Amino acid sequence: MKGGATCPGCGREFPVRIAPFPTADIIIRRVKEGEEAVILVRRRNPPHGWAIPGGFVEYGERAEECAVREAEEETGLRVRLTGLLGVFSDPARDPRFHTISAVYTAEAEGDPAAGSDAAEVGSFTRGELPSDIAFDHRAILEEYFQGRRGVERHPAPPINEASRRSSPRRRGG
Repeated sequence: MKGGATCPGCGREFPVRIAPFPTADIIIRRVKEGEEAVILVRRRNPPHGWAIPGGFVEYGERAEECAVREAEEETGLRVRLTGLLGVFSDPARDPRFHTISAVYTAEAEGDPAAGSDAAEVGSFTRGELPSDIAFDHRAILEEYFQGRRGVERHPAPPINEASRRSSPRRRGG
């Protein structure tokens, strides 16, 4: 617990819990000239650099839903989740503030196109990874390319309409 706040109704002091921000990232697998590749986006906003598509989990949204949504917003691709690579929580992973990210793996068909806060989208093999990769995404990509793919170990539950209806609705639409 850090800090405190005053109740505007009664004036009582109470502690405020400062917690990390939940995020979801998604490694979209491709095949490029016979080699395994992944889709990355070049960030339009700071911190700049190439990144795994992803973003903040919205209120009432499951992490899996966030990953699928962010993939479509940033790359234009409709993805099929294949697994959970892992959860990454180093307090220094994002220079802006502490985040905890669930990183999923996925497959998609079609041609990606930059959207949302992505300035550019590209497909990269392990040997082609750009030098300017944001956050801790280089380490995450190394885990992925070293074979820790999550596909067999942590299959992601399917997202269906029934599960969407059972989760609370997001505020503000």
